[in-house]
Parts: sequence; C-alpha cells; structure tokens
Amino acid sequence: MTMVNKKTALVTGGAKGIGEAICRQLACDGFNIAINYNKSEKKAEALKAELSKITAVEIFKADVSDSSQVDKMFSEAESIFGGVDVLVNNAGIAGQVLFTEITDELWNKTLGVNLTGAFNCCRRCLKYMINKKQGSIVNIASMWGEVGASMEVHYSASKAGLIGLTKALAKEVGLSGITVNAVSPGVVLTDMMAGFSEDDKKALADETPMGVLGNADDIAAAVSYLVSDKAHFVTGQVLSVNGGFVI
Repeated sequence: MTMVNKKTALVTGGAKGIGEAICRQLACDGFNIAINYNKSEKKAEALKAELSKITAVEIFKADVSDSSQVDKMFSEAESIFGGVDVLVNNAGIAGQVLFTEITDELWNKTLGVNLTGAFNCCRRCLKYMINKKQGSIVNIASMWGEVGASMEVHYSASKAGLIGLTKALAKEVGLSGITVNAVSPGVVLTDMMAGFSEDDKKALADETPMGVLGNADDIAAAVSYLVSDKAHFVTGQVLSVNGGFVI
C-alpha cells in the first residue's frame, strides 16, 4: 500500500478497545497507521492485516512507560513512514481498589503507563513535529480525571495529570503549529468493563442522561475531528464524550 503524500498516525494501545477503533477510523480518514501494542500481538497482527487493505500499516511492540522502548519505536516508525504526524496516547490501565490497598507497585505502574507513557511519546514525537511546524497530539483521558472516582484514586490521578499535561503542552507548542487536545471518555463498553455485571452496566446507563453507555467508535469519532483540518484552531481542550454523565 502506497505511503505517498499521506500523513502517519501512531496510536498507543492500538490493538484493542478504543485504540483499535481509533486505528480503524484514522485509516478510513486516509492516514498511514502505526499500531503500538505491548502484550496483544495477535490482535495487532489481525488489525494490521485488516487495515492493510486500505492504507499502509505497521505494528510496533513497546511498553510506553519505558522511554528507551518508546525511542526505539519512534525510530522504527520514522524509518518506515518518514515521521509521525499524529500521536494518539491511548495506552492505559485501570482497576478498582480501595485507596488504602494501593501498593507502590500498582501506583507506579498506573502512572507509568497512563501518564509517563504519554510524556515519553509526546517528548519523542515533538522532535519531528516541531521541525516540520505541524502536528496533532490527542491524549485519551477519562471523566474520572475531571471529577475523580471512588476506588480509582490511582487511575483518576493519572488521568488528571494527563489533562494537565495536555493543557500545558498546548501552550508551549502552539507557535510551532502543533495542536494538543484530550478526549475524555465516559463509561465505554470495552475490555475494561469486563469485570462489571449486567446490573452494574444498567445502573451506569441509568445514571447517564442519554440513558446508554458509549462505545469505542464514539471516542474514535472525537479523535478523528481533533486531528483533522476542521480542528486547526482547537488546542488545549478536553472534549468530553460521556453521554452527559459529567457536565
């Protein structure tokens, strides 16, 4: 598949869930796709095979919390595609646990993937974007980063940090023609909801003003807008896609 005159989007955690939907949407939008994964190799390979029918696709294994692995991933992506024009920091981990039972390991791992991972990828991709004087970064946050969630203090803190990173970085790189925004999902039906019962899901839907839960395509549509030319004057914003759960 040709890569001529096409921009490249790199999506972290792109092999499943919200990341998978984002990769599909951006492929349909005409981007070359760089799919990052850490453990979901089979799903990454399957998605590559699917999307290669419409655009140029490659997969890259990297733990985004490790800056050396991130550097290697971007170097390989640049050698294949020439550079990364759009970065979507989607890789994330979550889990419910009482605050007093959060271990050092769990705290560090959650912030390592959700926040440090985004920092590592932003820092690395900006070398290319600043030189080119254009680019788009979208960070996948969470409504719990906006208002906090009981029994998810570690997750909420990491996503609140990601929102702060988004706003501050947008101010710093705006003059370089780079936009930095966040999409903040509400309750979305993905693998992260696997531990919830049907009654739990119904209760969450009932608590949502629109009466339904979101899906991965809802988040992908928001990302598609933010990395498009239609959003050239939008930066430092948090686009909340939550059905009215948090207003």
